[in-house]
Amino acid sequence: MKGIVEERAAMLGEYIIESKATVRSAAKKFGISKSTVHKDVSQRLRSVNPAMYREVREILDTNKSQRHIRGGIATRNKYIKLKGG
Repeated sequence: MKGIVEERAAMLGEYIIESKATVRSAAKKFGISKSTVHKDVSQRLRSVNPAMYREVREILDTNKSQRHIRGGIATRNKYIKLKGG
């Protein structure tokens, strides 16, 4: 069982790097929870593949810094749809 978890962490890392994915989109793609994705890429990946961990961390930090912008755009689009525009 232990090898499977590390393998999943590496697969998540590769997916996030290739697609610049968010934790939420990676969780949806792999059919697991956001907390599992976060634990895999922030703890398990660090011990399995430190170089990949650093790349993933950079992407996730960028996503986090842009989160408020994406939220504002989503809210704006929601209200535009409600108005019928």
